[in-house]
Amino acid sequence: MNSDSLLSALEAISRDHPDRVVRLRGTVLSSNHVDEALELLIFRGFSSCTTHSTDFDPDRTVLPDGATIETAELLRGPLNPQKEERLIGPLPAQALMEVAVWL
Repeated sequence: MNSDSLLSALEAISRDHPDRVVRLRGTVLSSNHVDEALELLIFRGFSSCTTHSTDFDPDRTVLPDGATIETAELLRGPLNPQKEERLIGPLPAQALMEVAVWL
């Protein structure tokens, strides 16, 4: 499963779990051919890239070209930056495809 398909599938699962946030971490190859850190958050079916700019068009992926997703964490939502609660992870992002993990 490629990163865009994985992201779409996790967005779909997150719609049914409004009390969960997924944090995906990985890398993206910069124009200087250097790996840069990548972070995305998924909440209630919507993704947001916190480390790179995204297109205004909601039908386009938030993943920058050349992005690779490496790990995922499941957090209690909505997020409170002063008291973040990690429920699971870090683990391979594919592991969150099992709906039982979200409970």
